[in-house]
Parts: sequence; structure tokens; C-alpha cells
Amino acid sequence: MRDGILVINAGSSSIKFSLYLSNSDGKPMLSSKGQVEGIDVAPHFIAQGPDGTVLSEQRWPGDSDLHHEDLLKHLIDWVEDHLDGAELRAAGHRVVHGGPKYSTPVLVDDALLAELESFIPLAPLHQPHNLAPIKALAKVHPGLMQVACFDTSFHRTNPAVAQTFALPRGLTEEGVRRYGFHGLSYEFIARRLREIAPERAAGKVVVCHLGSGASMCAIKDGQSVSSTMGFTALDGLPMGTRTGTMDAGVVLYLLQQKGMTPKEIETLLYKRSGLLGVSGISNDMRVLLESSDPHAAEAVDLFVYRISRELGSLSAAMGGLDALVFTAGIGERSVPVREKVCQAAAWLGVDLDTAANAKNGPVISTAASKVPVFVIPTDEEMMIAKHTRSVLGKLSQAAE
Repeated sequence: MRDGILVINAGSSSIKFSLYLSNSDGKPMLSSKGQVEGIDVAPHFIAQGPDGTVLSEQRWPGDSDLHHEDLLKHLIDWVEDHLDGAELRAAGHRVVHGGPKYSTPVLVDDALLAELESFIPLAPLHQPHNLAPIKALAKVHPGLMQVACFDTSFHRTNPAVAQTFALPRGLTEEGVRRYGFHGLSYEFIARRLREIAPERAAGKVVVCHLGSGASMCAIKDGQSVSSTMGFTALDGLPMGTRTGTMDAGVVLYLLQQKGMTPKEIETLLYKRSGLLGVSGISNDMRVLLESSDPHAAEAVDLFVYRISRELGSLSAAMGGLDALVFTAGIGERSVPVREKVCQAAAWLGVDLDTAANAKNGPVISTAASKVPVFVIPTDEEMMIAKHTRSVLGKLSQAAE
């Protein structure tokens, strides 16, 4: 019997899912995907086939009093009715923070859940929502194995010097260090680049994961050596609504001079800043690029400027650059942003092919470019499915 693996990526108001069924070679293949959105407002469930065809859709009124558990049960019931003869073996979850300990996906149990809850202060806007469906699923489907896949795991190969803040050693030992995020995306890209251009993948690569959440990663011989994100997902590049790198003294100023509370500062840094804060218009890059407002242009220019600075920094961390990769929403689809970044990277040997860039790649550099530039769509859900299947395989071997 074929295996079915459910992948769940949960946020504050939505639960995204993907169902993978094993093919004749035992590899996971996408069977359906969808989401429950509008949780606690007006829930809306939609499921689609791999080609985007709508398979099922349901809406509930805002006064329906449905909670995560109820909606997750609806999702599970739909999935079990669409397994096409396969057996649902496990659910794999994206969990943003795995702390300093976890460098690989792990089977969920009560002890692990308690440990992951201790990391909530490190990712307050993500971790609670990642863990909520794990707890709910344990109630509505208690026999189903669950696997946690961490966004921080890929960066555990960073050398100690790349993880350490210049703080008293006791704080570092308590876990105040650079962790890095978007690791599932970077891991997928590193594997995919190995298939597309193995000679480049074995070298020094910078991957730009540019979306509403944005970061960059230096990958040397397939392993992460440095990332723009640090202790939290606020660090590094300016994002849709997040600040990116900022002098910590600004926080002291907001506390001491502006009288802001920690909660108010959290809201400011996570939800009111970034592209939205600078432009005063939108956190959507498409809207900003189409706008004639000079503040929109300033937001775009700042975004590109920070990418350009980090590209130089990450290249320095590796001692060179053999390939540049764009991925995620903006990275995969924004022709103007890629063009601006590549033009600013001419000093590194990047020579953009404007015609190829207009077609979104997959290679957008000229044949003469010393550094090839790729556009590679990411697939974090597939990475989670593969990790979940790997954990199941190890459990089966251990049981034999």
C-alpha cells in the first residue's frame, strides 16, 4: 500500500496543507494542496489539485464558533477521503524554531512539545501557531505520527563565530545567539542546485529568499555557513512589515524616550515596519513597483540596497562567490528587483541577461558572466514531506 504524508504549515489565521502520496519508486508526489483561512473570523476551506483545479471548497459564517481543532478535523476528514487507496502514515509540520539542539527533523512527543514551547519567546509570532495544529491533531487523530521540521536546522552547520553575539558568555550559553531561518527553503534550493548545476552547488553560493519574509544565506559545498537572520526573524533584510537589521539602541530609545511598552514595540517592529513602514503604502512589492509615489521607490531602493550589502558580506564570509540564486515570491517573480540586484552586483562578476530575466530564468545571467545567476522556485512543503518520509523510514528500520 502506498504511503500518504500530510504536510502542515500553520500561521495565526490559516492552516496550509499539502498531501503527498508515494509513487512506484516510493518518492512523495503532490496529490492535493489547500488551506483553511480566516480562522476565528469567517473560516474558508479550499482544496486544489497539483494543477490548481479546485477539488473542494466550503465557507462558514463568522458566528460559527469553529476553532482550530474543528477545522483541522474537517481538513483531516477531507484528506482521508482523498487518499486514493493510500494509507495516511504521518503529518510533517513546519516549525520555525528548533533552538540550538535540533539539526534534523524529529518525531513529536510530549517532551519535545514542551521543549519547543520554551522557544516561543524567540519566535513569538510564529512558534505558537506552528505548535497549535500539532496539539490539535494529536486530539483529533491520536494514532497519527507527527514530525517536526525546523526552519533553523539547516543553519546549525554555521561556525561558532557566525552564531555568536558580542555579549557576556553567560547569555550566549543560555541560547542568545544567531540561529537563522528559512532553512527548509535553503535546503531545498541547495539540493535542487546540485541537480541543475552540480559544479556550482559544490562551490560558494548565495541564495536570496525574497518574499514577505526575506533573508539571504551563504551556502558552501551544500552547507549553510552564514545567514542574514539571527536570534529572531527580525534581523537582516527589510521585509514586508519587519524592520530587518536595526541598531539595538533604537529599541532603548523607544522604551526610554517614547515611553512605548514592549508589546507596542513588538507590533512596530514586526507589523508596521519594513516595506510598509518606509512606503506608507503597502507591504506588497508589486504595489510598490507600480506606484508613482516617491516613498514607494524609497522602500524598493532600501530593499535592494540591503540585499546588495548583504551579498558582499556573505561573499566575504565564504571568500568568494560561484553562484547567485533568487527564490520565493519576490525572488521568483519580480523582474525589476532581480535586475536592480544584479546590476549592483556587477563588481562581483555578475552580468545579467535582461531577456532571460524577463522570462524568469531559470538562468538569468549571460554566458560571459563570471557568476551564474539562477531563479529556482522553492518548495518547503516537498522538503518537509521528504524529511517526514525519512523519519518514518528510520523508525521502520529500528523496529526490524
